[in-house]
Amino acid sequence: MIGNRIKTTLFLGGLTGLFIAMGYVLGNKTGMIIGFVIAMAINLGSYWFSDKIVLKMHKAVEVDHNHKLYRTVQDLVRVAKMPMPKVYTITAPSPNAFATGRNPKHAAVAATQSLIDLMSEEELKAVMGHELSHVKHRDTLIQTIAVGIASAIAMVAEITQWAIIFGMGRGEDDNGVGGLIGAIAIIILTPIIATIIQLAISRQREYLADAGAAQMMKTSMPMIHALNKLESTTGHVRNNHQTNSSVQSLYIINPFRGSSIMKLFSTHPSTKSRIESLKKVKIRR
Repeated sequence: MIGNRIKTTLFLGGLTGLFIAMGYVLGNKTGMIIGFVIAMAINLGSYWFSDKIVLKMHKAVEVDHNHKLYRTVQDLVRVAKMPMPKVYTITAPSPNAFATGRNPKHAAVAATQSLIDLMSEEELKAVMGHELSHVKHRDTLIQTIAVGIASAIAMVAEITQWAIIFGMGRGEDDNGVGGLIGAIAIIILTPIIATIIQLAISRQREYLADAGAAQMMKTSMPMIHALNKLESTTGHVRNNHQTNSSVQSLYIINPFRGSSIMKLFSTHPSTKSRIESLKKVKIRR
């Protein structure tokens, strides 16, 4: 776990450094300072308010001990010896689930009603075990901060595009030309770099969370069955919260699955590889 934390810190530091570099291209030293301040603000905002932001984005509704999902999570936290997180449901046609929060004491898990209806009792428990594993390993904070910074980078790239349209880099000196070239580089490269860093953070953690769910269940089979069901039912969903691709790394399975090229940029490993990995998990009795 320590190795993963170091790796994640380096990745998030890379995202912050990228934001500072963008500031330099857009505004030299002053831009660097602004870029650093914005990056720190995003980090701090994500730390303290990540759960509230994500839950509000999904219009999540908190449930109590009378709800099936709450009881499922309650059973799991007893096994895992974890604090009880807040539990939410989401109205969405595509079955999915996610976890958020800055640490295990300030965490929340959520599932779509369609997922609750689709899964058997054991499969639902496995899915929520996956999400609780993210909480236990503090992946929720890491992923939300990465999402926040990546989204901000994409926004700055879009602003830069409009800046070029309205005259950035049109000066007669070399600095103007250099500024134009740098701005074009921002538009093309930074969203790609941000996505690649997100992929590096989230893909390996999906394997770890799957294994964590198997350990809680004392068997890999419910998680395998749940992944097969999700793979066969989750597709492209329009006109709801899942159209926001910046949060796709939070979900248990990527809701944006298209061509083979697009799969290269997926924040999740393929379902097939996750199942193969689960088959190799050694259950601790």
